Amino acid sequence: MFLLQKLREIFDLGGPVVAALGVVSIITLAVILYKLWQLRAAGVGRHTAIRDALEAWDQGRSSDTTAALNRSSSYLVPVVKLALSSAASPDLHARLEAEAETRFERLEKGFRLLDSVAQLAPLLGLFGTVLGMIEAFQALQGAGSAVDPSLLAGGIWVALLTTAVGLAVAMPTSLILSWFEARMQAERVFAEKALTTILAPVAPASNTARNVA
Repeated sequence: MFLLQKLREIFDLGGPVVAALGVVSIITLAVILYKLWQLRAAGVGRHTAIRDALEAWDQGRSSDTTAALNRSSSYLVPVVKLALSSAASPDLHARLEAEAETRFERLEKGFRLLDSVAQLAPLLGLFGTVLGMIEAFQALQGAGSAVDPSLLAGGIWVALLTTAVGLAVAMPTSLILSWFEARMQAERVFAEKALTTILAPVAPASNTARNVA
């Protein structure tokens, strides 16, 4: 109850700019929570079974490769299986990379929104500050010779409130986006290594092993 009252006071002082930033922050939080759920559901970063499959493939053990892949819930499993079934055709590397990139693109949906919030929230807050400063100086001008320093000081701190809110929205969004991007970069590195391992194993598998479904 106390927190809601404080938030209401901030919205009243900051005006429509703070209200807009409040809406943006809610949307941003919803996107972040959804992306966290999506990455977890897709098995991002959880590739132990695929690593076991790649190790078995590298050693020419096709049955162990299949068994390991069946244990994995990673979104990369279809790409790995396609690579295994096409291992006799290294020319398909570009096609396999495109298949992996399609899955990366699905997981990265929403990143551009988070990037826009991180860049525009401080500017929106600054815009509110400029509007507040204009109002403060207009009030100071209207006071004429009866200038009250507290009138100007009060107007300034209220104006700066929007910048503070904008930064409060932008900074955590930027940090979380950087974390998301780092995770996806790690996924790309892992996928590239997996495809290279399948198409160029240390101990080439037999033709039968390479035709794993």
